Amino acid sequence: MRILGVIPARYASSRLPGKPLADIAGKSMVQRVVEQAGLCRSLADVVVATDDRRIRDHVLGFGGKAVLTADSHPSGTDRCWEALEKIGPELFDGVANIQGDEPFIAPEQIDQVCQCLAQREVTIATLAQVVATDSDLEDPGEVLVTVDRAMDALYFSRAAIPFLRKRGPGPLHRQFRFLKHVGIYAYRTEALRRIVEMPPSALEQAESLEQLRWLENGIRVRVGITEHPSFCVDTPEDLEAARAVAAARASGPGGAPRGD
Repeated sequence: MRILGVIPARYASSRLPGKPLADIAGKSMVQRVVEQAGLCRSLADVVVATDDRRIRDHVLGFGGKAVLTADSHPSGTDRCWEALEKIGPELFDGVANIQGDEPFIAPEQIDQVCQCLAQREVTIATLAQVVATDSDLEDPGEVLVTVDRAMDALYFSRAAIPFLRKRGPGPLHRQFRFLKHVGIYAYRTEALRRIVEMPPSALEQAESLEQLRWLENGIRVRVGITEHPSFCVDTPEDLEAARAVAAARASGPGGAPRGD
């Protein structure tokens, strides 16, 4: 199965403008994502889809591939489709939508979502983690997902789902196997074409979650469970934390420098 890895990278950000170009211990954030994606065994190619020439030129400058896309896309999914259209939908069986603000994304995560997509009955795949702290259940910035026995998503929500009618004492996350969504997707080419043509749905608008549009239209989303932690850079504080992580990884045991 030929899968194109697409990394959506917008320049504009309300909390961290120019985020893809932010320096993290000598490499830009987008370069780190491209390099991690390049380590995946499941991707036939990797391209950055951006709305800004500065990002496009930067990616080409370090040897990556990039395409310019419109600055009006409401989501990374729409940006992925435009990138695929420009490259050639007939060349790939599917697309992996890789978050451009996760500089330490594990190649194994990308491989896992692609392996989910390779199952014959799957048209869209994503990942989730088992919730390990109650703070994730209380944060509307985190998205929870419930699944059926086949591991297809039943619902995504910014609320803690399911609601425990008979809650016992102690931490809530220890009373049920809550799942936190990890924002990486893989779509079959035809499924991607179909979902970008769908109008926004009522549930999607209520929760500001585009994947609810897909569920409302009867498209199943397979969910794989990953144990790899996510590190998403959204704020200046996140960026400083990412720099600290990168510096520590570069130093290695005893402070000796090592490669990424």
